[in-house]
Amino acid sequence: MRTILLLGAGRSASSLLKYLIDHAPEQEWRVTVAERAIAHVRELTRGHDDVATPVELDATHAEARAALIAKHDLVISMLPAFMHMDVLKDCLRLKKNVITPSYVPDALWPLDAEFRKAGLTVLNEMGVDPGIDHMSAMRILDALRAKGARMEAFESYCGGLVAPESDDNPWGYKFSWNPRNVVLAGQGTAARYIHDGELKYIPYHTLYQRTTRVELPGLGGFDGYANRDSLKYREIYGISGIPTMKRGTLRKGGFCEAWDAFVQLGCTEDGYAMELPADATWAEYLRSFLPENATGRDVRSATAQYLGLDPEGAVMERLDWLELFGNGTIGKAGLTPAATLQRLLEQKWELGPNDKDMLVMWHRFRYALEGRSREIHAALVVKGLDTTYTAMARTVGLPMGIGAKLLLNGKISERGVLLPLKPELYDPILDELATLGIAFTEKVVAV
Repeated sequence: MRTILLLGAGRSASSLLKYLIDHAPEQEWRVTVAERAIAHVRELTRGHDDVATPVELDATHAEARAALIAKHDLVISMLPAFMHMDVLKDCLRLKKNVITPSYVPDALWPLDAEFRKAGLTVLNEMGVDPGIDHMSAMRILDALRAKGARMEAFESYCGGLVAPESDDNPWGYKFSWNPRNVVLAGQGTAARYIHDGELKYIPYHTLYQRTTRVELPGLGGFDGYANRDSLKYREIYGISGIPTMKRGTLRKGGFCEAWDAFVQLGCTEDGYAMELPADATWAEYLRSFLPENATGRDVRSATAQYLGLDPEGAVMERLDWLELFGNGTIGKAGLTPAATLQRLLEQKWELGPNDKDMLVMWHRFRYALEGRSREIHAALVVKGLDTTYTAMARTVGLPMGIGAKLLLNGKISERGVLLPLKPELYDPILDELATLGIAFTEKVVAV
């Protein structure tokens, strides 16, 4: 009997947990699910007491966390990314293999040699983005290299969106993953990429103004904004000399322009607490960001004028829909501007009981082969099954579940800090994902 510890079971963990439970009998697994808010875990594991055990745990309690890790063969951390290093250090000390869906923390790379010396494997970036994006890109890049192709451009975009049949608001968006990550997206550093050999940098205050139009067959147009650092993946993907490399996030057309209004006002700032009382209105929240000479006008008109927006335009329509100019109250004092805004968006952008989300990923490869330039367009579209087994939960969780099976069955020979960039990882994971309805369509386009 092999034992798996799942640390954290938020909204992206449902499909991972179902995969582990479904495969537990044949694989001889026993799964422990450790979560602070345990009630929904009990629902997800109901009827599976023979293979899955919920345990209440506050993962910030180091001794309790380490004691639980020590009892298991494999740890899968679905905790917030800032908590991963504590878990990873525990796993190194206690000699446990570990899987996370998150970007490799900078502090982890110096421990690579210690993990290898201990005979341990740390699988990182094993979700969807990062995760499936790496695997699908590397499979195509490796195939092109094997033919002798020279890479000229690689662009990749991914977005967690709402399915068209559930798209009933002017923002074209509903939450299917951590709302805080959505509100804070792009902060902390400039986005970096390369285009036709020129390095490009986009500071946060212009990020949502510098979008790229991406057309997807059958779905129409989307706006893509650049992710934080595309440059580091040139070397990681083995295409260090490529003149164009860009990774980004997709949103429905018009979203980025409207979100930029929040950025310009300061509503996404997260470094200080506001002093507005809990019964302050949303109009007062907005007014607090406007200059003194705007206080004589109504908040809606003042906001439009300050931002240079058409009062009857699409951006103001989206702000109106959120009821930001009305008398609704913010409900809680002492939060940052971003956390205050998040409270409103969690109400307005919640998936309804019959709604479905959608995960979209799109790659464009331009390459030269036999004297001609061509492109491959690869697209992935996944819709959620319901509000529990969402497209986001499936695409984040299933690659990790398959990775856990490979690791526990000795199918991964490499040790140390790994990304899913080699065939021994990406081939079996992508192949099994295809049997679960998660597969790319590819099209070769002459340039």
